[in-house]
Amino acid sequence: MERWDRVGRCAGYGAALAMSPYLLIKVSWVVGSLLGLAPIGEGFKLAGWVFLNTVTIGMAGIGITLALALVRPWGMRIPGWLVAFCSWTGAGFLVSILPYAVLSTVLAAGRGGAMNSEGDDSATPGWEGALIQFSFVGMGLGLALALPAYLRRRWPQAFTARVGDGSRTAVPWAAVVAAVVGLTWAYWAVGGTLGVTHPAQRDTNGYLLTGVSALWALAGSAAVWMLARQRPTRWSHRLLLTLGWLGSGSLFAWSAWKLPLTLFVALAHPSDVTLPENLAVAAVLHLAAVVAGVGMLRSLVGSPCPSSGIARGRRHSTPLRTGAE
Repeated sequence: MERWDRVGRCAGYGAALAMSPYLLIKVSWVVGSLLGLAPIGEGFKLAGWVFLNTVTIGMAGIGITLALALVRPWGMRIPGWLVAFCSWTGAGFLVSILPYAVLSTVLAAGRGGAMNSEGDDSATPGWEGALIQFSFVGMGLGLALALPAYLRRRWPQAFTARVGDGSRTAVPWAAVVAAVVGLTWAYWAVGGTLGVTHPAQRDTNGYLLTGVSALWALAGSAAVWMLARQRPTRWSHRLLLTLGWLGSGSLFAWSAWKLPLTLFVALAHPSDVTLPENLAVAAVLHLAAVVAGVGMLRSLVGSPCPSSGIARGRRHSTPLRTGAE
């Protein structure tokens, strides 16, 4: 336990440090564009460019604060629901994307090219792209190690149960919705064209990203299903809880980010942006993914089975304090 805590603490500090270059680069983009010293991203006007990067600056700041909260004493005093939501969303964004980061880098190296981390700006210098990619991967790896250590300190009871120890409950509807979304994305990832309006707009990275999203949706759905059914299985409770956490977070975080973009393209019809998927189908899938992600999280923390250690700790403050000492 002490060794795991040491690893988690080092990972938390490392995650905060890794995200710092991304934050500084984004600040320089905003300040530089406002002063006329830096170019505006291709396809953007000044207001849109500043707004988009200001939002990502805020997200980076939240990520750094979260990483420090997972290892500093004051992080144990933050309301549990706030830490849980931010860590769930952050892990959904960054931890779930690690397989894509690795595979896309390998594919880019095989093609003899460099991966563009910020695909919306072809003018990004190579060193900036490398630092941005380093920030994403470093933050994702840091959260993957620091978050479990923090959760075990604050809610230890959520990690001591076994599958099959609790009462059997109905399979959450959210797991079924997530499975449908995941199967649709998997169909697109292997080249399916039903629901795709502009197949020529798809590329290798797009197929890969869609496939990774499908993988997490299906893994999270299966994990929540097994936890709800409470049948004895070879899979450990901790692993299923982790897969359900990451799968639901990936569904919520990425689709909550893509849904406004899809709606904007559908309503504004910008001439320089074309999405491969049918916009109505994509919007429905992203909305379903957001709802399914929230529903799966509620199932994980609110069911009467032992996996609801976080929910029990939320209702009773004393166990949380005891577990943290």
